[in-house]
Amino acid sequence: MAGYAALDVLLNLELTQLDEEGYDTAGLHQKLQAAGTDGASLLEVYEEMQRLPKRQDFSYIEPSDLEHIRLDRPAGPRKLDDTLHDSQWKDKFYGAWLGRCCGCALGKPLESYPFNVGKDGKPGWFWIKAWYEGADAWPIQGYVPRHSRLELTNPIEMPNIHSYRDMMTYMESDDDLRYTVLGLVLLEQKGLQWDSWDIGDLWHKYLTYQQVCTAETQSYINFIQVAPRENYKKPSNWPERKEWVRTYLNPYREWIGAQIRADAFGYAAAGNPELAAELAWRDGSFSHVKNGIYGEMYTAAMIAAAFVTDDVEDIVRIGLSEIPQQSRLAQAIHQAIEITKTCHDQIELVGRIEQAFNSYNWVHTINNAALVTAALLFSEGDFETAITTAVLGGWDTDCNGATLGSIMGAMLGASRLPSRWTEPLDDTLYAEIINFHPISISECAQRSYSVFRKIQSELNRSK
Repeated sequence: MAGYAALDVLLNLELTQLDEEGYDTAGLHQKLQAAGTDGASLLEVYEEMQRLPKRQDFSYIEPSDLEHIRLDRPAGPRKLDDTLHDSQWKDKFYGAWLGRCCGCALGKPLESYPFNVGKDGKPGWFWIKAWYEGADAWPIQGYVPRHSRLELTNPIEMPNIHSYRDMMTYMESDDDLRYTVLGLVLLEQKGLQWDSWDIGDLWHKYLTYQQVCTAETQSYINFIQVAPRENYKKPSNWPERKEWVRTYLNPYREWIGAQIRADAFGYAAAGNPELAAELAWRDGSFSHVKNGIYGEMYTAAMIAAAFVTDDVEDIVRIGLSEIPQQSRLAQAIHQAIEITKTCHDQIELVGRIEQAFNSYNWVHTINNAALVTAALLFSEGDFETAITTAVLGGWDTDCNGATLGSIMGAMLGASRLPSRWTEPLDDTLYAEIINFHPISISECAQRSYSVFRKIQSELNRSK
């Protein structure tokens, strides 16, 4: 999905996005159809889109600024106590990085349309199960087999993917890991002294245009148009410019792109979910709005909590305590919680989650966050159950596997992760980022731990 999308495609997606945000789009479908692919006509319709009123029946409260997000969040522990020793902390940081890699590697070969969105009237999870069954490897207890008796029009055979069960010798490059690396780089360089401007600056220093997707693509393009060419320093009116950067021709502003960038901030603020959510807000608000931002805040807070608690229900509650309680995302998370309570097996769970949230695009924040929540609760703290349930659910398989792996790894620590999942990675990451291609996963973990201690010192000095 990297690269440019045609204007008519963007505007059709924009119409869906406006519907979801509660705007009155009556009549615009016909105007878009009439405009066809004519650029001038499409831009006229787009200008009209920007002036739409909200529907009176839209009852959600969904701010994008941190102050108002916090005003509508429920009560929660903003910082958690811990009794961990230095060696335990280091084991958990390594576990978080390893777990993220394991979950990402499991989902990566399945990032193909039959598995993500379904085929022939069957949902994605049906085809994932069928692939494993055709390889005599069901239930999922290891990485994806490269060959199966299942025949698909869009086959799993992708020669550029090296995360199959019989090919893996390292964690290959993936955006789910690149953003974790970039978050680490930013925090090493700046500690707590940065905002969303620095995210744009960071991306343009380290990422090529072909390494960004959807909302990240649009904000990447927009940012370079507002960056002062003479000195490339943050303009005084950045808050106003930021609104344009993250929204102009960006119908992906509530999709999953920010949610997958949460991890480095959850690591840096381990045990401090409020700070983790704030750092995630700084990052997410560069490219996303509303539920797109909340997804990253929710995930970062859960990761931060997972370092110091092993109660998965508490982890979810703490994540919810950092996002607006009257948002669509919060409602979806609560619905996922209720679904999970009455499910008896993995197939029933992913089937009911898919039915409940299949109105969203397969890379939207809300449906994927609901699946992550359900998989976490269903796992009852078991690493393999968590990542396999998240990936089996379809939609954004590698993103959801990575997020669950990160949470579970932080909770359990590397020493408690199953070796059949960790050993194939050979402690090696290729991130397609300078100085991280390759790098040992353990070094990434050590550096994240150092950032964590650095930020703790910054916070203590500011008291």
